[in-house]
Amino acid sequence: MNSVLRSVAKVCAAQGVHLLGVLDGYEGLIDGRFEPLTAAEAPFTPRADLELAGGIGGTVLGSARSKRFLTGEGRAKALRALSGVDGLIVVGGNGSLTGAHALATEHGVRVIGIPASIDNDIGCTATALGVDTALNTIVEACDKVSDTARAHKRAFVVEVMGRQCGYLAMASAVAAGADGVLFREQDRTEGELVEALAQVIRRAYAVPNKRRVLIIKAEGVEVPCTKLVREVEERLEADRLGIGVRAVVLGHLVRGGRPSFQDRMVAGRFGMAAVMALLGGQTDQMVGWGGTSGGGAKTQDPMVRLFPLSRVLEETQAMIDGSSPVTRWRVEMLRQLEGVLPL
Repeated sequence: MNSVLRSVAKVCAAQGVHLLGVLDGYEGLIDGRFEPLTAAEAPFTPRADLELAGGIGGTVLGSARSKRFLTGEGRAKALRALSGVDGLIVVGGNGSLTGAHALATEHGVRVIGIPASIDNDIGCTATALGVDTALNTIVEACDKVSDTARAHKRAFVVEVMGRQCGYLAMASAVAAGADGVLFREQDRTEGELVEALAQVIRRAYAVPNKRRVLIIKAEGVEVPCTKLVREVEERLEADRLGIGVRAVVLGHLVRGGRPSFQDRMVAGRFGMAAVMALLGGQTDQMVGWGGTSGGGAKTQDPMVRLFPLSRVLEETQAMIDGSSPVTRWRVEMLRQLEGVLPL
């Protein structure tokens, strides 16, 4: 998010636009807590510390869930705080983009959304800010876990984030060379999960000289990681293989860290496209990364397109409930890989 903030500030300065940052998301917007990010008068220059901020994780502006913004009264108060502001750029996931759409449709605020969610669960975009950095963090952690696994001939179940979407688990399992992957979209019962893991471990250690088994689990799989491991160990006791199974929950570790090249590059291009869209009179849209099916409106960047927020929110819901073609494709690809991952 800091990378996109840096990009927006630079583009605004180049276009002679004064940029204000809203502190702590919609909570700060309701209270009118703004901070100048460019000089208020010409020459319009970005705040100096944004250069450094663009290379660190998190968000220097802060973020917060806002129950007040869910009410009409809260949104009306936010509108009053925006008096004199010509356009708003909202960076975030499903909740943030829903709020942006409400401001545009209820109050006529000119708004452009930028997708940011490590779960990659936002419609109309092939990637969102944070996804690539999160995946790099997961793969690095799995590599380190694998060192211990091989040294002690153990199996590890590594839980990654992804409450409603298993993309992080799916993608990292392929990249880390995992022996198996569990995600919510498989819709397995607890008993089926335990048996599937036991089978993966049995098959893996049937291979001569195999010393490490790695299974990636998405947090959206409701059985707690430690409970799952305990039940798998009990199931394997009868086999007398002498194999220990351990649980590692990465949790919020996945959300932090310096942004990767890809996240910085996509953030820069999203930021420019968002500013130019606002200056061109666009509103109630989100910038999306190329590679999606279904078009979207062109921007100056061939890889960035504009999609109506109403469509974005509709497709996002379809991804969450499993009816999206994107979700079905992901699940089918992992189903076909079930016999390949252990290799």
